Amino acid sequence: MSINTNPTTILTEEQKDTLFFIYEGEKVARDVYITLGKIHKDENTFVLMQFAEQRHIDCARDLCDIYGVETSHVNEDTVGKFESLVLQTLYDACTEKGKKSIHDALEVAEFIEATDIEDLEHASIGMPNDVVNVYENIKKRNLRHLGAFQAALSRAA
Repeated sequence: MSINTNPTTILTEEQKDTLFFIYEGEKVARDVYITLGKIHKDENTFVLMQFAEQRHIDCARDLCDIYGVETSHVNEDTVGKFESLVLQTLYDACTEKGKKSIHDALEVAEFIEATDIEDLEHASIGMPNDVVNVYENIKKRNLRHLGAFQAALSRAA
């Protein structure tokens, strides 16, 4: 993925907030998969996807760094803690539902991937090309993740 390390575009505060939201949103996905993977040990899709989501976090963090969005206050090693109340609530609700059964857990994962795709589409609007390119690459991967979770859901049915 090519990232512009010397941006000429200055982002608005709203755009910077969007970069941080996407960064922390990728952490939600990873953290949900870590949590549900520990509960549903027989479903290895969670383990595979948590590593993929870490790559998404890394890409989103790189964009934050490039555009001066502070992320150092986020402890990526702490699973399940988020600055955004919306994302904290999402994590809590997803893990609570996902604990009930493997079917529920896979439905949660399907929901997370679909939501991430939608968030990335909205977040790309009005962003510089380098941000759009990174978001498009993450979105393509999320589509593959969505397919993997849908396949696991059909196996679990």
